[in-house]
Amino acid sequence: MKCAIILAGGKGTRMKTDSPKVMCEVIFEPMIKYVIDAVKEAGAEDICVITGYRHEVVEGYLASYDSKIKTALQEPQLGTGHAVMQARDFISAHKNDDILILNGDGPLMDADTINKAYAYHTENKNVITLVSAIVSDTNGIGHIKRDENGTLLRIVEHKDATDEEKLINESNAGVYWFNGASLLYALDNITNNNVQNEYYLTDSLEILIGKGENAGAYVCENYEAVLGANDRKQLNDLNNIMRRNINDRLMVSGVDIQCTDGVMIGKDVKIGNSTRILPNTIILGNTVIGDNCVIGPNTWISDSTIGSDVILDNCKITDSTVEDGVDCGPFVKVRANSVLKKGVHIGNFVEVKNSIVGEGTKSAHLTYIGDSDVGKNVNFGCGTVTCNYDGKNKTRCKIGDGAFIGCNTNLIAPVEVGELAYIAAGSTITDDIPNEALSVARARQVNKEGWVAKKKPYKNQK
Repeated sequence: MKCAIILAGGKGTRMKTDSPKVMCEVIFEPMIKYVIDAVKEAGAEDICVITGYRHEVVEGYLASYDSKIKTALQEPQLGTGHAVMQARDFISAHKNDDILILNGDGPLMDADTINKAYAYHTENKNVITLVSAIVSDTNGIGHIKRDENGTLLRIVEHKDATDEEKLINESNAGVYWFNGASLLYALDNITNNNVQNEYYLTDSLEILIGKGENAGAYVCENYEAVLGANDRKQLNDLNNIMRRNINDRLMVSGVDIQCTDGVMIGKDVKIGNSTRILPNTIILGNTVIGDNCVIGPNTWISDSTIGSDVILDNCKITDSTVEDGVDCGPFVKVRANSVLKKGVHIGNFVEVKNSIVGEGTKSAHLTYIGDSDVGKNVNFGCGTVTCNYDGKNKTRCKIGDGAFIGCNTNLIAPVEVGELAYIAAGSTITDDIPNEALSVARARQVNKEGWVAKKKPYKNQK
């Protein structure tokens, strides 16, 4: 059985944030989410996260994301070895299993790398296998020290390394596979005899080698997978790499991104063939987009389902469904579990909230459709507002198929407009309208001649 321990107790001082380091975001998601997803994809059936600084923030996130994940608190933070010691009960329960240990601030780590390291671990019958990478910048890394035959000896932390050891460019990635029982043995023998007076998990390699156990290092083929972030600049680097990787994967699968400027797409987003993504478009969460769409420019979509042959130009779509052939924009907002049925046209400066808009319905401009059930082939005139809130309660409007709503109409909910009903422009509707009726709800026009000359309402008027 595979299981995993994720180290997530760091403060991230150089990030200059009040949040735990692992909660800093890459493509609008906490770094730890990517690590959890990679671990799950690699087949880990049980996960324990070691928390520390502001542990309640991480624990709260985990509870909402996956309540099955276990946690253990490291307080105070006395090194990576000390962190893993806090999961002793978890390790004891898995002493006959293989345990993956990795950092929660490494969002580029992927299931493929984890599983290749695991295959190396099992094929060589190792009790410990670490993941390493060849890097160009050796400053601050954990250096993998080998003998002249290439046999692993130990990991030397940069702060404890000699000048010669600091030149070693094989870097410890902070990712390990352990045999559970051997991990317990190593934890019992780790000391804090080092410059930092901390308990290093890296010392477990030398401890287990000294015990005569098999140990090895899997050299990662993709060095980017082992990258982490200690400051905002490095976090920006991770964002750029993640963004590139996701965009490249989508383009290879048939998505058209002619210019990637400002295009940020979450890793869980699914997009169909020949859909075009235009600049400054952000697509996040569990969003699914069909084929042959044009999305953007300047469009935000999150946790929504978009059909095929849809045009979204300068739109914000959240938690909603847009069916095939819908045309929206520019400057459209659709939110709160709304549904735009097939062939709907939503024009500039229209907002749809918690509403169902029927097939073929058109709202060309300057309209608010809130808490409403709208039928097929309805026409909304410019400036129509569904007045769904009375200051205390929100209520719904119902608009029948084929209704025509004139410009500057106010529908005071709850109200029902019948099928093929016709509302004169400038009306304020407070009562239900029968099918096929004309409704005129406005005062008679009155002209008072000479009023301006008499009342002089204008500034500086003589």
